[in-house]
Amino acid sequence: MTKLPRYAAMLAAPGVLPSDDDRWAYEVKFDGIRAVGYVADRLQLLSRNGNDITTAWPEIAPIAPADPAFVVDGEIVVFDSGGRPSFGALQPRMHQRNRAAIRALAAAAPATYVIFDLLHIGDRPLIDLPYRQRRELLERIGLDGPHRRISPQLNGSGTDLLTQSRRLGLEGIVCKRLDSPYLPGRRSPLWTKVKNLRFQEAVIVGWNPGTGSRTGRIGSLILAIPDRKGDLVHVGSVGSGFTYAMLTDLEAKLAPLQRDTPPITNPGGLTSVVWVAPDLVGEVAFTELTGDGRLRHPSWRGLRPDKTPREVGWELFD
Repeated sequence: MTKLPRYAAMLAAPGVLPSDDDRWAYEVKFDGIRAVGYVADRLQLLSRNGNDITTAWPEIAPIAPADPAFVVDGEIVVFDSGGRPSFGALQPRMHQRNRAAIRALAAAAPATYVIFDLLHIGDRPLIDLPYRQRRELLERIGLDGPHRRISPQLNGSGTDLLTQSRRLGLEGIVCKRLDSPYLPGRRSPLWTKVKNLRFQEAVIVGWNPGTGSRTGRIGSLILAIPDRKGDLVHVGSVGSGFTYAMLTDLEAKLAPLQRDTPPITNPGGLTSVVWVAPDLVGEVAFTELTGDGRLRHPSWRGLRPDKTPREVGWELFD
């Protein structure tokens, strides 16, 4: 494969809508898996934490070959029957590496690589160019095709677009400064994500055994988020939103991580917990935060194998 330089993904900072619309571009915040694509004689997809995830998404492979070779940034998304991104539909594929199973899943719920930035082409890095110019070059090389598309730019004010995204049941929008360079591996307010729904990533630190129909299985997961010193602090438990397949997968992944002591600083009041090493990251939806910093009415969305515990932190909410 043609040698292309590696680029860590630039990350959007949570925030509020800009007040100066004419200096910003707006895009849908897609609910998927971030992936940087290296396109030469074949495609290579690397996740946010640098893992090679190419084999999990065979329907995207025909984007290659390309001459000159190039590097793009985007999101792997599965759309539901109504055309909305479905994070749940991604879950069965995020850990799957069996080729036959992958082909079956791809046929049942094909993924789309939604491309929103061009970082490199040929022997030329583009990351120092302003976003506006990178976007023009991206559209010029014509990447739309089966299972891939360029992320549409949204026309209108940020306020109107966010309202429209909420009406459509979308996660939110991403606001990108037209003059912004691409900052590999950095989270910057030059890209600001504004969400309609409250989602939060958290580290799994234990679980409570279930009762009733879940006797002998996981009843709820104990969640934590690092504080400013990096110590894990308990932020609540989640016991809803699980499918049978999700529970089976979680039980298999958590079994070898069991430990005798809690990995959190505030275990008081927690009983009958099976503690685990804080290695796995998941995501929940929730209604609000309680006064003592707990997630109210959380619902499980799925594991985030593309995130590491050290990347977890509180999102910013209005």
